[in-house]
Amino acid sequence: MRILGIDTSNYTTSAAFWQPALSQMDTASKLLPVPKGNMGLRQSEAVFHHTQALDQMIDSVCKGNHPPSAIGVSVTPRTAQGSYMPCFTVGKMTAYSIGNALHVPIVECSHQEGHIAAAAFGSGHTELLTEKFIAFHVSGGTTEAVLVEPKANYGFEVSLIATSLDLKAGQAVDRVGGMLALSFPAGKELDKLAQNGSLPRKPKATLKGADCSLSGIENQCRQLLERGAAKEDIARYCIEAIGAAISAMTEALLAEYGKLPLLYAGGVMSNSILQKQLSERFGGFFAPPAFSSDNAAGVAYLAALRLELLP
Repeated sequence: MRILGIDTSNYTTSAAFWQPALSQMDTASKLLPVPKGNMGLRQSEAVFHHTQALDQMIDSVCKGNHPPSAIGVSVTPRTAQGSYMPCFTVGKMTAYSIGNALHVPIVECSHQEGHIAAAAFGSGHTELLTEKFIAFHVSGGTTEAVLVEPKANYGFEVSLIATSLDLKAGQAVDRVGGMLALSFPAGKELDKLAQNGSLPRKPKATLKGADCSLSGIENQCRQLLERGAAKEDIARYCIEAIGAAISAMTEALLAEYGKLPLLYAGGVMSNSILQKQLSERFGGFFAPPAFSSDNAAGVAYLAALRLELLP
């Protein structure tokens, strides 16, 4: 069986081609262009750029392969009622056009579910998808923890158990990156700066139950900048403060739900400092950056799982 995966998230156009019998996952992705100095794109701009790039990504992963026998596509940002973003309609429209032309099944999922499946696949721990575990989805648009439980004939289902009450972790990264004149999205550059920084002060997590508040990170970093702190130290503080919040959330959830396996997914979780801290402290699972940042591999894998095509 051959599964084409499609994901058109807010800042990345992605495609994947998964051949379970060969254990071969081909992937291609392209960041949407954001003009220098801007802190994002309007949805209309994102839709336009996806329509310009998606055919290239699909051609890249499908070239030289037989046509897909099923298609997986993300159609909403999260697994929540009312979750919607226009950019996902590009992927959905393309998936149904190809699927109906080839007369093959089409499996819909959320971008969040795709992230979870991609992180499990990329970390080499797909067995998690057959048991109960806690997954963090930490990105520009989402900072959430969900309880993941297997569901017969569906792969798995998720339920929200903790979230950020204000700023999302990826928003904090990008806003601090903007202060430091970094390109958008700022994750990779901020990570590189933070590697050479020292911690100017110890960050404290702000929790309400297991929910976190991250807005203070931006304020603290601005104060450090105004006091003349080095860019490297400000970057380090930002990352460490996010790590303190995710650690505190993890502790609260383990206390409530027991010692369940932990999986950390989403673009922010590709940060090397966060991965080291959280894996050493909690033993959680992480994927390589290609499977942590936005990608269609999880969508393709999940489609195979739901169609019961995995060997």
